[in-house]
Amino acid sequence: MDSSAFPVSIPLLNTNEPEARIVSLAVEEGQFVHEGEVLCTLETTKSTADVIAEGDGFVIALNLTVGDSARAGAQLCFIAETKDWQPEFVQLSDISSDDKSGAEGIETEIPPGLRISQPALNLAKSNNLDLNKLPVGPLVTENLIRDYLDKSSKLKVKEFDFNTGQIIVYGGGGHGKSVVDTIRAQGVYQILGVVDDGLEPGTSVMGIPVLGGSQILPDLHAQGVRQAVNAVGGIGDISSRIKIFYLLAEQGFVCPAVIHPSAVIETSAVIAPGVQVFPHAYVGSDVKLGFGVIVNTGAVVSHDCSLDDYANVSPGALLAGGVTIGKGSLVGMGVTINLGVTIGENARLGNSATIKTNVPDNSIVRAGIIWPD
Repeated sequence: MDSSAFPVSIPLLNTNEPEARIVSLAVEEGQFVHEGEVLCTLETTKSTADVIAEGDGFVIALNLTVGDSARAGAQLCFIAETKDWQPEFVQLSDISSDDKSGAEGIETEIPPGLRISQPALNLAKSNNLDLNKLPVGPLVTENLIRDYLDKSSKLKVKEFDFNTGQIIVYGGGGHGKSVVDTIRAQGVYQILGVVDDGLEPGTSVMGIPVLGGSQILPDLHAQGVRQAVNAVGGIGDISSRIKIFYLLAEQGFVCPAVIHPSAVIETSAVIAPGVQVFPHAYVGSDVKLGFGVIVNTGAVVSHDCSLDDYANVSPGALLAGGVTIGKGSLVGMGVTINLGVTIGENARLGNSATIKTNVPDNSIVRAGIIWPD
């Protein structure tokens, strides 16, 4: 994928429902969005979730609209640095007559105005798909072709299947081990393997094989693996954790929420994709957990709290009602935060600190102190 753009995929909201319906669309083709803005809202029979922009840029090749149903992993759009960026696609009116027939056994009249990516065109040709049946206007992607063929029972190729039960764990360190145990306790996913750039392929982590580093992600995607858990904790450097989320998204993986069965999650809480909630944690009424948030073992997140993307609440932390935690902030072990306090972005609260008033962005609160001291 061109570094000047990255794809936005439909996340898996419910392992028993690989498809979700778009109930609202907050953007349009060519619109500039900021990181954290809502792109659309998805709904299944059991849950709803917002799809969030993971970076600034222009919405390009918007592929779905309100009322559409899309499988997890399907492409919603691209976020590009420039408004004139376009994904690689083929405008069929530009194909020479020699290329319009005979290749892969397809021969058809070329529909005027049809825009189709090269991988989608190759897939359509290989299955003798009548191009006149494809929609004119929006970019036709490989995922759309696969969905069409799947619904018409014309494609039964194993490598294109989306296995909703398989998942990979990216990161085999201490946090990765906690993630493995949580997934096992859930009993929902089969862990295919661990991906870690610092571990030798063929070794294992808690009995889970190490498959290789980041270079193996395209092969796993080609085998039908679409789900991953980011097990890079990023305690010392949150940017390392965020980079893995971007890497997984660029390679076409979605990150479902992983919640230990001993954790208590109130039904009114809103849990974004990528969230991890560990044993005996409590997430209270009307709490909002943003993308990639960690609520670690025994932590308490009381009613009406809001935790922005990538926030990390360490074991035993206590958040009173109405607390706001900014993006990328770390709440240390045993920290107590009083009612209604706001913690800014990228703040660091040391272990056992007591927080009585707001903490500005990028602040560091020393361990064990009462803030303000």
